[in-house]
Amino acid sequence: MTFLEHLEELRWTLVRSAMAIAVGMTAAFIAKDFVFDKIVLVPKEPTFITYRAFCALGRAIGMNDSLCPGNLALDLQNISMSGQFFTHLMVSFVVGLIIAFPYIIWEVWRFIGPGLHPSERKSLRGMVGFATVLFLLGVAFGYFVLAPLSIQFFGTYQVSASVHNTVALDSYISMVTSVTLWTGVVFEMPLVILFLTKAGIVGPAVLRTYRKHAFVGLLIISAILTPPDVVSQVVVALPLMGLYEFGILLSARTLRHMERRQRNSIAAIPGMVK
Repeated sequence: MTFLEHLEELRWTLVRSAMAIAVGMTAAFIAKDFVFDKIVLVPKEPTFITYRAFCALGRAIGMNDSLCPGNLALDLQNISMSGQFFTHLMVSFVVGLIIAFPYIIWEVWRFIGPGLHPSERKSLRGMVGFATVLFLLGVAFGYFVLAPLSIQFFGTYQVSASVHNTVALDSYISMVTSVTLWTGVVFEMPLVILFLTKAGIVGPAVLRTYRKHAFVGLLIISAILTPPDVVSQVVVALPLMGLYEFGILLSARTLRHMERRQRNSIAAIPGMVK
């Protein structure tokens, strides 16, 4: 294919991906009551599953009700004439993006796959499913863990008992959607490590050497994503560190396969001295 033909193929890849997002966005827009009442607004309720789980955990380890949510009674208000409509659009777009993510990854794979060698395509088989699982795990972690911790901290924090929290609707929605999406992106770290290993940029030795530096960076990311308390930062940092360690194992496995293919290729050359 010529350069212009590649651009044309890329354009249609982007168009099909945008159409998939539009379909998911339309479905989410139509299912407004379910999306808002059963998903988006549920984490602000004291009966949310995460708060009940933390409360049960605190009682099980002898901390009584110290891990139970405080006076979590957020009063959401809309202060803009068009605020609720544009909030509806934004939430529908985020839900549509999450729904369409597997298809988008598949479109990306269709675009780059023909440019790879057969051995490379074979080694990257299952990439679409792997990327989807990582993203959905990140979204679930952001929604069920990170967003509730943020809501509980900021929703109950007071500088004075005379100052009550009345939260703007767009502020609440922005926090929930951004935390959920960014966590999904961060959970793609093992996939990024895989591609960097394939490109010969990093390897398991480099990742192990700079493990402490990476952990410091992950702690900084956790501090940015979470409320300013140690418990929340640790809860978020531990899975990220686990993903980094999984990335090291994935990098080592990928490197072994690359070296094995290289040895087999050399051995297949007639007259090559082993």
